[in-house]
Amino acid sequence: MMLQPRSGLCGLAVGAAVVSGTLLLAACGSNGSSRPAGSSSMAASPATAGAGGVNCGKAATVSASGSTAQEFAMKVWIKTFMRACPGTRIRYEGSGSGAGQTDFLDGRTAFAGSDSALSAAQINRSKGVCSNGGRAVHLPTVGGPIAIGFNLPGVGKLVLDAPTLARIFDSQITKWNDPAIAKLNSGTKLPSTPIQVTHRSDSSGTTDNFTSYLSATASSAWPHGHSKEWTARGGQSAKGSSGLVEQVKKTVGAIGYVELPYTIARNIPTVSIATGAPAPVGASVLTASKALAGSKIAGSGDDLVLELDYATKAPAAYPIGMVTYEIVCDKGNKPATWPATKAFLTYIAGAQGQEDLSFEGYATLPATIVDKVRSRINSLS
Repeated sequence: MMLQPRSGLCGLAVGAAVVSGTLLLAACGSNGSSRPAGSSSMAASPATAGAGGVNCGKAATVSASGSTAQEFAMKVWIKTFMRACPGTRIRYEGSGSGAGQTDFLDGRTAFAGSDSALSAAQINRSKGVCSNGGRAVHLPTVGGPIAIGFNLPGVGKLVLDAPTLARIFDSQITKWNDPAIAKLNSGTKLPSTPIQVTHRSDSSGTTDNFTSYLSATASSAWPHGHSKEWTARGGQSAKGSSGLVEQVKKTVGAIGYVELPYTIARNIPTVSIATGAPAPVGASVLTASKALAGSKIAGSGDDLVLELDYATKAPAAYPIGMVTYEIVCDKGNKPATWPATKAFLTYIAGAQGQEDLSFEGYATLPATIVDKVRSRINSLS
């Protein structure tokens, strides 16, 4: 089932929440009305444990951190889970994928959210955190498009391809009326405004996925490979997804890469990508879901790391996507918090948790992948 946007004031409230520094969430009741926002470690409202069929596990306080891409999802999940399980508190800090990985590998959190997989060296390091011979594994739970937002007054629609994007973000193309851009936008009057490239300043899975796309599809124009840290020359930087989208919003001539909900919340136009399909493809839940349908498991054994098809030319498939993983130990998780952690992971990967992401910005993962995630969670200890 494809995820559809919420409508009315609720959809606007959820969209606006993503740019808040305190990460507030305006949740919706069944009648579509908005409710007061809560924080990332909100106290659960009184409810019967296991309400709505949610298995709560043993009450505990669970700390996690990482990906800002899944903050929308985490806020919804935490609110629903804690209502059903009032004895448990889930605290999630959207600090960026790199910071989340570090927190987990240092033993400070029960799990990490990350938009990129751990390296082989980090997997080896995780053996010091996971007891009983365990190691870190990846559970894909959220998918979505990385939108290319831009600020160019008078230009509402823009088409770019991978080589042109690579040259823009490497500061090889510096004016908006460059012939390479004009060729892709016949009939559009492009100004000579300087291009203000905006990238993340922190260690970011979004950066890793965006540069993976450039490296896979435009290697001759993008010599930097992929990394959670920005390595190309020039441009301006901003911390976190909310910082980047604000920088684009206030800077004429700016362009930046960020998760789709952030551009929706700030009403920033996004680039359509010329992939070689019959028509350029815009970033949306549906187009990202179509591209993610081609994902394959690339991890070894039961580790569910996915390989994305960045070079897809399928009609209406948006190629710049990402998957967020919850990173836990396959065995040897923290005994005091593991029952609650496992219950929370079971909920978010289950039918209810996935259906709760019924707002603009997240894409569906293939059913075969989600089934494997559910089975893998059951086997963890």
